[in-house]
Amino acid sequence: MSDRDAYVKKMQAKIEEWNADLAKLEAQSKEAEADMRVKYDKQIEELREQRNEAEERLREMQEASGDSWKRLRDGMESAWDDMTKAFRDAADRFR
Repeated sequence: MSDRDAYVKKMQAKIEEWNADLAKLEAQSKEAEADMRVKYDKQIEELREQRNEAEERLREMQEASGDSWKRLRDGMESAWDDMTKAFRDAADRFR
């Protein structure tokens, strides 16, 4: 397996984790009071947008040729860091 294939599999697994975390937040939102539900829903929408951006970068990486995927990997790392921070912030906010 190439470095790129291994990296793509790793990022696909991370995106699946994000999807599971989003599902948990959505479940919490449904159980929250109306005023908190609005905050949950706003946060969930922001997280979805970040997840979608990460998925798009991953698709670009899969289609990239040669060494260009390494440049795209840097963008993916940035998206990963942003998403991780956003999930951590959301979890802290809604405890």
